[in-house]
Amino acid sequence: MSTPDPQRAADDQQDAARVLAGDTRAFEGIVRRWQSPLINLAYRFCRDRGRAEEMAQEAFLRAFRNLASWRQESVFSTWLFALATNLYCTELRRLPPITLPFDEIREPADPRAIDGGLEQRNQSAAVQKAVQSLPPKYREVLILYYFHEMDVPSTARSLHLPEGTVKAHLFRARNLLRGKLKPLVEHPLIAHRQVRESL
Repeated sequence: MSTPDPQRAADDQQDAARVLAGDTRAFEGIVRRWQSPLINLAYRFCRDRGRAEEMAQEAFLRAFRNLASWRQESVFSTWLFALATNLYCTELRRLPPITLPFDEIREPADPRAIDGGLEQRNQSAAVQKAVQSLPPKYREVLILYYFHEMDVPSTARSLHLPEGTVKAHLFRARNLLRGKLKPLVEHPLIAHRQVRESL
């Protein structure tokens, strides 16, 4: 994950302490700071804005109810995103998103084409569809690793998986994407950039 903002982390800690002391209105500060990031993360899982907002709202409710379980061994945002990720994964396993089978995903446009930006949009759409068509266990690690910029240990903690399993899922997910989107991923750096930019 990106380096936490020290001021934001301090504000989170102060608001959490106020909530635990009985000032429930202090939780509004936490919601203001993290509403957009939690909705954006949920959207990367489900690709539906309305559903993403509902999932984020449920994540905040769970965070509020379970605030006393935050042991402050890590910054509040790490705990919050781990809780949200766990909720999102559970929710999507219960009601999986509508995705396309791999063989129904159209190949991206010819990378040599000159089309004023259409090629890039086609590539991004192809990558998005390919990521969404992955089995949940692969899609989840890709979303956290590339979009939320979590490292392997953070991804493992968020998904309650061993680090070796996360590494194996990332390896398998990349191979699945590379096979389907070969014109986009001839070079590993291009693959990394395309996934991150498209998610």
